[in-house]
Amino acid sequence: MKTLPQNLREVYPFKNHFLDVGEGNRIHYVDEGEGDAVVMLHGNPTWSFYYRNLIRELCPTFRCIAIDNMGCGLSDKPQTYAYRLANHIANARKVIEYLKLGHFHLVMHDWGCAIGMALAERWPERIESLTIMNGAAFRSPHIPFRIAICKLPLIGDLLIRGLNAFVLGANFMAVEKGLDSTATEGYRFPYDSWKNRIALKKFVADIPLDPKHPSWETLTQIENALFLLSQKKILILWGDRDFCFTDWFLREWKSFFYGAQVVRYEGAGHYVLEDMDIEAIATIRSFMVRTKKHDVLLYP
Repeated sequence: MKTLPQNLREVYPFKNHFLDVGEGNRIHYVDEGEGDAVVMLHGNPTWSFYYRNLIRELCPTFRCIAIDNMGCGLSDKPQTYAYRLANHIANARKVIEYLKLGHFHLVMHDWGCAIGMALAERWPERIESLTIMNGAAFRSPHIPFRIAICKLPLIGDLLIRGLNAFVLGANFMAVEKGLDSTATEGYRFPYDSWKNRIALKKFVADIPLDPKHPSWETLTQIENALFLLSQKKILILWGDRDFCFTDWFLREWKSFFYGAQVVRYEGAGHYVLEDMDIEAIATIRSFMVRTKKHDVLLYP
């Protein structure tokens, strides 16, 4: 693992933790603070760095666990790994089981929504609350051309793994207010070579658009079980300028969770925690304080 430079350590000052999830492949995660557990799940092409400010805000009163998906962030980047939705779910579950978390809150963004909802459906009795940000956990016919072209085998490899277009493009297109130089470097840091960008391409390839896709059934099962969570305390934070997860996806979430607290940020993009940093973090913290009931419980 590369060492984070000092300027990134200043904004991401967390101890590194690793868990071998099988065949020598290690998942990296952050585990900071004490109190009720908050599990944070990122999407593509980010990593736990996306949650750096939220962790720093919550860790005085909450235990914050932020997981880097396999191939992302500071996790290992195996070249022959099966980067499928089911594998990412299984890895997150292993981290939670290893840490012996009882009740916990879930915070999810992008692909993290599908991963997190699968965990919530597995352990509904242990979920304190759900915070959803610009992502999906259900099937959709909508995919922007700029994402669809990256699914193509040769062109996608060239764009994502060769030119790093997914990270560089997201650093521009996923925000409306712009990123400072440290944040830009932070998002680029783990993805500095063809080899280290393998998961970024695999995540795009794993978007299921038809029943023949290997992850179609997994996503269908998640979607069909969302009703099990409809009575949970749910917060939806949404950037309305997201070119990928448009308001169509927000309407779908609201149809599943009609009782959710919804905050739609006008002028915010896909990286809603970047564009609406102070406001969004304050809203999440207030929401979790209101729903806080348990200390972290251990299970046998």
